[in-house]
Amino acid sequence: MIRVLLVDDDALVRSGLRIMLAGAANLDVVAEAADGREVLGAVDLHRPDVVLMDIRMPELDGLAAAKLILEDLE
Repeated sequence: MIRVLLVDDDALVRSGLRIMLAGAANLDVVAEAADGREVLGAVDLHRPDVVLMDIRMPELDGLAAAKLILEDLE
């Protein structure tokens, strides 16, 4: 099972992605985050295999959040 974390500041987008991914075999959406600031905590808590993240978000965008995830893994 591939564990997925959804990250987007728009709840409707997250909901739509969750619905689309629900039909995929071997995929499990384990958590959602509303912005880049929540990503590190969600990654630590849920240990996803994939983080599907919007790159345009207020506060901390997806590119900066991805950089933080990679730095945390080192």
